[in-house]
Amino acid sequence: MAKLEKTVQGNFNQILQRIEQEILNGSMSASLEETSNFRSGDARCSVRVFERFSFIGSNRVSLNVTLFQSGNGPVHLSAITSGGSQVIFFKLNTFGEDAFLDEIRMIVE
Repeated sequence: MAKLEKTVQGNFNQILQRIEQEILNGSMSASLEETSNFRSGDARCSVRVFERFSFIGSNRVSLNVTLFQSGNGPVHLSAITSGGSQVIFFKLNTFGEDAFLDEIRMIVE
């Protein structure tokens, strides 16, 4: 499992749209598996779950991206990958997870 947490400045909707486009256009096997959006007062949160095939690990990896913003404050991003292993009891390789997370890192940095 790999994780990236970052605070970014910008328009919430534009950041979310760019993440969706870049992830889906970044790999022919990438898919958007599920979405969730909710608001409470002036706070909002969006969750996206992506999945793709990792040729390095010969398996599928998932990427969960959460954006949160309160009012006009900064946008908080949490991106967590999972599924990049082929063994039962421990993780042997996380190359696919790290590579998937690197895509988010490049988008927000």
